Amino acid sequence: MSENKIPYKIYLEESEMPRAWYNLRADMKNKPAPLLNPGTLQPMTAGELSGVFCEELVKQELDNDTAYFEIPTEIRDFYKMYRPSPLVRAYCLEEKLQTPAKIYYKFEGNNTSGSHKLNSAIAQAYYAKEQGLKGVTTETGAGQWGTALSMACAYLGLDCKVYMVKCSYEQKPFRREVMKVYGADVTPSPSENTAVGRKILQEFPGTSGSLGCAISEAVEVATSTSGYRYVLGSVLNQVLLHQSVIGLEAKAALDKYGVKPDVIIGCAGGGSNLGGLISPFMGEKLRGEADYRFIAVEPASCPSFTRGEYRYDFCDTGMVCPLAKMYTLGSGFIPSADHAGGLRFHGMSSVLSQLYADGLMEAISVKQTDVFQAAEDFARIEGILPAPESSHAILAAVNEALRCKETGEEKTILFGLTGTGYFDLVAYEKFHKGEMGNYIPTDEEIQKSLSKLPTVD
Repeated sequence: MSENKIPYKIYLEESEMPRAWYNLRADMKNKPAPLLNPGTLQPMTAGELSGVFCEELVKQELDNDTAYFEIPTEIRDFYKMYRPSPLVRAYCLEEKLQTPAKIYYKFEGNNTSGSHKLNSAIAQAYYAKEQGLKGVTTETGAGQWGTALSMACAYLGLDCKVYMVKCSYEQKPFRREVMKVYGADVTPSPSENTAVGRKILQEFPGTSGSLGCAISEAVEVATSTSGYRYVLGSVLNQVLLHQSVIGLEAKAALDKYGVKPDVIIGCAGGGSNLGGLISPFMGEKLRGEADYRFIAVEPASCPSFTRGEYRYDFCDTGMVCPLAKMYTLGSGFIPSADHAGGLRFHGMSSVLSQLYADGLMEAISVKQTDVFQAAEDFARIEGILPAPESSHAILAAVNEALRCKETGEEKTILFGLTGTGYFDLVAYEKFHKGEMGNYIPTDEEIQKSLSKLPTVD
């Protein structure tokens, strides 16, 4: 198809929205390792998990074989408020870079939460409501997930308790206030509110917190409060399942114009947006129907894939959650207070970890100042102020396009623009003032954290 027939923005009709989530695990030859009970080191049962998670979400979490889960009508109706989201052909970026590469990005920031997180938030809140629960608890890093969940809970009339990583709570006061607009109770983590929070503060006085800390607190509150369950914004199988709407829409939009990407890029912290974006494409690769190159981009300050170990570890710092087999820096690893708060998690999704271990996906780590330079350049060229998390993917996509400029290859690049950065202006201010650093953990720091991991045969 001629270039001039591909619009700048490709929109699907509402009737073309996915009617089912795609479960990538169904096509994986090597299934992700099961969650383990930390007491018995045996696979977690549905009964054990249902004390923490909603019952329907437990079924989704444990099902490695069902390829498609129908999306309930109520959730699809909610999706219509901001979906289908546009697939953008970045003509301006291509021209500025003078590259023969074709660049597309799936834009997920066109909702009040400013990110892709709402795709799973409404699903998890819906199942909590269906179960007759009073409310849910959760953690949030940069605040996108907490905002999305507070929106979903407000819509469905559920109580929402959010434990926000302390450095993000302080760096992003307006994100915090948006959550409160939607009725959420927001607490900086670690806090004195919980036993595990007090323990972490005693061990790490003055800590800026981490997603692992916030998860521990949210789980403790959920399991000790009648009528509540815990919901998670990334990492878990169920979350990647819900986020598959990103990739399903992206593929449908590309198929309309006969376009096949060569390289698919996503930022990686826990894995929700990356897993969602690549899911239908990876499914084709696993079935032998097509081949793609997948790149996970993580911060050099929290390099789980590129410097972590593939083994069982706790998902939380307080070690109250099940054990998951994943690429990890150790559940006790406290990342530096970088501004990409959504990527400050010590481990990666078990699904993505298995794919990476099987050589089906690549991973790179990038420095914070390089990320913000790419973000600013992108904003000036494409007109969208990107979130720091998303900007990791932007940087990698630009570098791939520049390599095409050197080689003359006309590759097609697809990346995920997972959210906007309008609540990250403190970070942009520090970048402009030259006050932003590039902390990279030493081998000794990582090994010290990894040495404390549980031994699982």
